[in-house]
Amino acid sequence: MNLSYQVTQSELLDILLNIAPTRPVFIWGAPGIGKSALVEKFADEVGMECVSLLGSQLAPEDIIGIPKLEGETSRFLPPKMIARKEPYVLFLDELNACSQEVQKAFYSLIHEKRVGEYHLPEGSVVIGAGNRSQDGAIVKTMSSALINRMFHVQLKVDTDQWIAWAYENDLHPWVIDYITQRPDHLFSEPPKNEEPYSTPRSWHMLSDSLKCYRAEDLDEEKLRVLTYGCVSAKHAGMFLSFVKQIDNKNLLSEIIKGTAVWPSAPQDRDILYFLAHSFRGRLLHDLPENKQNLNKDAQYLAHRGKALIKELSQINFELAQMVVSADGNEMLPEWFMIEIVRDLPRLANHFNRT
Repeated sequence: MNLSYQVTQSELLDILLNIAPTRPVFIWGAPGIGKSALVEKFADEVGMECVSLLGSQLAPEDIIGIPKLEGETSRFLPPKMIARKEPYVLFLDELNACSQEVQKAFYSLIHEKRVGEYHLPEGSVVIGAGNRSQDGAIVKTMSSALINRMFHVQLKVDTDQWIAWAYENDLHPWVIDYITQRPDHLFSEPPKNEEPYSTPRSWHMLSDSLKCYRAEDLDEEKLRVLTYGCVSAKHAGMFLSFVKQIDNKNLLSEIIKGTAVWPSAPQDRDILYFLAHSFRGRLLHDLPENKQNLNKDAQYLAHRGKALIKELSQINFELAQMVVSADGNEMLPEWFMIEIVRDLPRLANHFNRT
C-alpha cells in the first residue's frame, strides 16, 4: 500500500494520541524510518507498557494460545505475553509479513481486542506497522478484511525533526553536522540489490559505530569500513569527504553569505565536490515548490544561488551542471530552473543538447 498522503513523525504521534485509543492504527513506511521508535514513544506518552510482536516470526497459536481441557469441554489459554491484567500498547510489527493463517488469528484481536474468551484490559491500544511492497522487505498481501479493520497512515522522513531528535539523543556530532548540511541524504529508497542504504536507523547505527572508537584511533581506513558498512555507497563517499574537511564545516554557509568563495585549488577538489553537492542539497531543501511561498531567507538563497552557480561553472562546469540537473525524483523548483535558463544561457544550452 502506498497512501497518497504522508505524515511526519510529530504528526503521526498526534494521530496516535487521538485515534489509537479508539481505533487500531496501521503505520506504513519504509524500513528504518522510525515506526517502532514512535510507537514506543507513544506508549511512554500515555504511560503504558509497549508489548511488541513480530508478525514474520509468529504462528497462529502464538496469538490464539493452546487449548486446555476442562471436564468435557476445552478453552484456549492466551499466551502470557498477550494476557495481562493492566492496560498496555500491543504493537504488531511487520503485521503484513505474517502468513494468511496468522492474519486470520489477528482478526478478533484487532477488531474486538479479544483472543478467544480473553479480552485485553480496558484502555489497551492495538497498533500495527509494516513495510511497503516496493521496499524489498518481507511483505505478504494483507486480506481486505484485515485492512478494513484498521485506520491507515503512512510515515515519511522529516529531516528537521530527526536532527532535533539526534541532538536530544546525543548522536555523534559528525553525523548530525553531515545530515544538517545534506538533509537529502538522511533517507534513500531501498536498492534492488543487496547492499546497505541510508535511513535514519542506519545513520544512528553509524553514529554508534563511530562512538565505539576514540577520535585519534579513527584513521581513514577504519572510517571507510564503518561508513560503507552502514549507509549507501554514494552517501558514504560524501560523508568521508565531509570528515576530511571537518574544520571547514561552516564554509558553505560562508560562501552563501558572500564572506568566502568556492575553493579552486587543485588540492581542494574533494572539498569543492562536497560543497557543490551540499549546495544542491541546500537548494532542494530550502527553496519552496511555489515561488509565492518564498520567505526572506529563501529569497536571499535564490538570489545568491544563481550567482554561485555561475561562479562554480567558471571553476568546474561539470559540478555546476550537477547542481541544477535532475537526479531521479529530486529536481530543483521549476520557477528557479526557469530563472537559471534565463540568466545562465550556457547551462541552458547544455540542457537543450541533452
